[in-house]
Amino acid sequence: MSNDQYKWTAADLPSFADRTVVVTGANSGLGLAAAKRFGGAAARVVLAVRDTDRGEAAAAGVPGDTEVRRLDLADLASVRQFADDWSGDIDVLVNNAGIMNVPEGRTRDGFETQFGTNHLGHFALTNLLLPHVRDRVVTMSSIMHRTGAIDLTDLNWERRSYNRGGAYGQSKLANLLFSLELQRRLSRSGSAVRSMAAHPGYSATNLQTRTGNAVFDAAGSVGNKVIAQSAEAGAWPMLFAASQDLPGGSYVGPDRFREMRGHPALAGRSALASDLGLAEKLWDASEELTGVTFGG
Repeated sequence: MSNDQYKWTAADLPSFADRTVVVTGANSGLGLAAAKRFGGAAARVVLAVRDTDRGEAAAAGVPGDTEVRRLDLADLASVRQFADDWSGDIDVLVNNAGIMNVPEGRTRDGFETQFGTNHLGHFALTNLLLPHVRDRVVTMSSIMHRTGAIDLTDLNWERRSYNRGGAYGQSKLANLLFSLELQRRLSRSGSAVRSMAAHPGYSATNLQTRTGNAVFDAAGSVGNKVIAQSAEAGAWPMLFAASQDLPGGSYVGPDRFREMRGHPALAGRSALASDLGLAEKLWDASEELTGVTFGG
């Protein structure tokens, strides 16, 4: 990328006229910031959200052509219903929704909540929608993927003592491995669709303040005010990955100190996040858990 591209901002987003973008978790935070920018670039923006009332309120502030559809990533029946109800093309699917550092819990299908929501829900959604996708899939990860490890024998924390930070790190590492293996399968099938990944650095969103732990929430609130960059800037890597001519498998994040803030640039990833063998094994396990295979 040129030096000019390293200073890219959302103001440089090209026209998305006649294009459809689906953004999960678009009623707040990074998802809403991105939805507003996509709408301002003339895209048809579909806000895929668990709470449609909140989604409609958010959509009122998104310019252009918008639609709100219900999607609960912690419920595979909801994911399948969303996909079954879809007709027409999707130019860009943005897998943005997520939860962070929440207490131990289970999704409707019995998966550990963070792994089930952040990874398995998006895994199923992407594959079920893939026949409709024309351009690319952008999956949001985190700098916290570096703290994660994949235990293929206990992905749902049924035998280990639960650690909310460890579970979050595992889910974000899974996002990167999913994106990597998705690109390998797309390339092998001859598809022109590209799989991208991005992370927002440290950005001020409600993700850090809805952990179910008063101490964590207070620390997150202080961090949002003192350290974090804005949600708008945090959405730049997502927007960059969704719009720029990058190779499939690219990973984009902020370019300044420890990738915590700045302009979009190609980001670093841990050795585990680059492990093609682990990515394939995780994919196989995810297919078994969700009952969803490549391309639905």
